[in-house]
Parts: sequence; C-alpha cells; structure tokens
Amino acid sequence: MLIITTPSVDGYTAARYHGIVFGEVISGVDFIRDFTAGIRNIVGGRSKGYEDELVEAREDALREMAERAEALGANAVVSVDVDYEVLGQGNMLMVTASGTAVELVAKA
Repeated sequence: MLIITTPSVDGYTAARYHGIVFGEVISGVDFIRDFTAGIRNIVGGRSKGYEDELVEAREDALREMAERAEALGANAVVSVDVDYEVLGQGNMLMVTASGTAVELVAKA
C-alpha cells in the first residue's frame, strides 16, 4: 500500500477513487511517562516516553487508514494528512490520519 502526502504519483494515474479514508488513535499516557515528562519540562531535554508514544500512535493511525483503504479495493492513499490533538487534562493524545483511497495504474 502506497501512502503519500502528494495528490498524484509520477508515472501512474488514478483509475478509480474509493473515497476518503481515516485512521484514528486515542492514546493515554501513563502516570510514569507523565511524571518523567514533567521533570524534563523543568530541567530541559527531550521526553523519550512521549516521543515513543507519538511515533506509535502515528504508525497505528496510518496502518488503520491503510487497512480501510485496502478493504475498499485501493492500492494507494494519496493526499495524506496527519493531525495531532491533546485531549482531557493533557494526558490523552489523539492522532488522525486521512487521505483519498485510490487504485493506481501505470501510465501506458
């Protein structure tokens, strides 16, 4: 499954559009990560716990979007956008991925 942020792919044409597909993940950050991130906020530096959670949530959202596109018969998702939101008291992360599911074919 090709997943790209551009609306087209050089050398290919969209033979069929299957519509917009989404992948959503809402992830809670546990107390330990929250606590260590708070310390990092005071002393400076990167928060590996939050970074790992962000990477995992983004990958899960993209995977879910790709699975939904594949179920529609698509072989690619174009014009992909990934958004991030903090929910609740700042201990929930929402990641959404959206794009257009298409069936690409090589240009003759």
